[in-house]
Amino acid sequence: MDSKRLILFIALSLGIILLWDQYFAPKAPPVAATQPQVAQVAPQAASTPGAEAAKLASGQRVKVSTDLFDAQIDTVGGDLRELTLKQFDSANDEKKPFELFTDKGGRVYVAQTGLVSGTEPALPTHKTVFSAEKTAYTLNGDSLEVRLSAPEANGVKVDKVYVFRKGSYRVDVRYDIVNGSAKPLATTAYYRLLRDGETPEGESRLTYTFTGPAVYTQEGKFQKASFEDVAKGKADYVKNADNGWVAMVQHYFVSAWLLKPEGSASVCANDKACRFELKENAGLYSAATLVDVPAVAPGTSKSLTVPLYAGPEEYNTLVKTAEGLELTKDYGWVHIFASPLFWLLTKLHALIGNWGWAIVLLTLIVKGVFYPLNAASYRSMAKMKALAPRLERLKEQFGDDRMKMQQATMEMYKVEKINPLGGCLPILVQIPVFIGLYWSLLASVELRQADWILWINDLARPDPYYVLPALMAITMYLQTFLNPPPADPVQAKMMKIMPIAFSVMFFFFASGLVLYWLVNNVLSIAQQWHVNRSIERSRKAALQS
Repeated sequence: MDSKRLILFIALSLGIILLWDQYFAPKAPPVAATQPQVAQVAPQAASTPGAEAAKLASGQRVKVSTDLFDAQIDTVGGDLRELTLKQFDSANDEKKPFELFTDKGGRVYVAQTGLVSGTEPALPTHKTVFSAEKTAYTLNGDSLEVRLSAPEANGVKVDKVYVFRKGSYRVDVRYDIVNGSAKPLATTAYYRLLRDGETPEGESRLTYTFTGPAVYTQEGKFQKASFEDVAKGKADYVKNADNGWVAMVQHYFVSAWLLKPEGSASVCANDKACRFELKENAGLYSAATLVDVPAVAPGTSKSLTVPLYAGPEEYNTLVKTAEGLELTKDYGWVHIFASPLFWLLTKLHALIGNWGWAIVLLTLIVKGVFYPLNAASYRSMAKMKALAPRLERLKEQFGDDRMKMQQATMEMYKVEKINPLGGCLPILVQIPVFIGLYWSLLASVELRQADWILWINDLARPDPYYVLPALMAITMYLQTFLNPPPADPVQAKMMKIMPIAFSVMFFFFASGLVLYWLVNNVLSIAQQWHVNRSIERSRKAALQS
């Protein structure tokens, strides 16, 4: 048992992570084989026209190019159907940019909006065919407006306007409503993210992270719901608020409709004026917010703007966009450890300017904080290793008499003042921090396409030449020689094989994660070697005196 302590630390940590992913982490249900339909988003009092096929109706495409986006808006509904992030490459093909929104290749992930009213006239929804002045727009200045006009109905004119800004992943979506009728116009605007339940590109069982809808309010804080819970109607979240946001979250990226952007007033008139809805219908999932628009008097106009954030989960960007949006970097149950560790990592990066060296320095700091605990554990293991020859002699003396062997062993521990569990407890204390650091690195889009040194030019991808995983395997193997050997020859062989077996997984891990584990192992080997030598010198000095 004592000989396994360091290996158990790694094995137990990995086991917890993998078991959590396998049995407890929410997983997307398979997409229905039949033609799925879109769930309605509006409440009973103002229902949206019925469901449509998953293959969304298409009209003319309006292309938009900015410094950060290549976007396509469909004239049917004025939907934002495609959104390509120029600054990030695809997880499957480094030569192609990353597609966040798409309605191609059987995939559906789009942003839709519409207006509904319980009275005439009929207002434009995500089925209405809009018209646009041009079919292509390019951002040349600080901002760009793309205006789409709905057909006039009984004197009511509605334009849907997208506002793109230079250097920003926030897109303002505005309705300009002109009421030329003789009656006041009461309406509800809906803003939704429509998505299938498929796993994002680049996701694997070893790097599984949450994918699905999430809601944030000041009252309910961050609340996420698995696709499975949404499908079963079991999603539990705050449904009425005058603040917050509703989002679709996936590894590294998020899209969110913002009710109260940072530094701006809420788009909701009161705490009952905005609602959230998470729905599913035959495989497509809708995360929506509904905003009651104050009545538009005859002969007057009114505008309503709800911003859409669609981009990377970069911490410094998220905290400046909306309250609580940084929580979409979801660390799960180890949030209390992962958040401060990531905060420290960002500070180190600001100081050093290189994410790889920031990881190395963070590992040094964490190792330094736990130095006393590790030293206590290593001293216990070193003492156990020093007693290995005496344990062998006891085994020869008592043979198969396990009872006498155990009594003699415990008596020896008592005389030598050794606690057999002394090496385990300090390590167990560190496991939550270890897992927290694992998740903080796993969820960091900042590591995507981040250079370290030489051939490591993307810390979010595996080492292309497997040098870091190979070094990791070597260090894990070397650690077994510093531990007290098991009395059982079979166990001794297992202790040699286990590090190699576990290290196989590291060949598929992101370079940033492997870098942390490698540096941690090297530091552990150095500390344990130093402690072993100190104990050996002390024992020799005691024998000579």
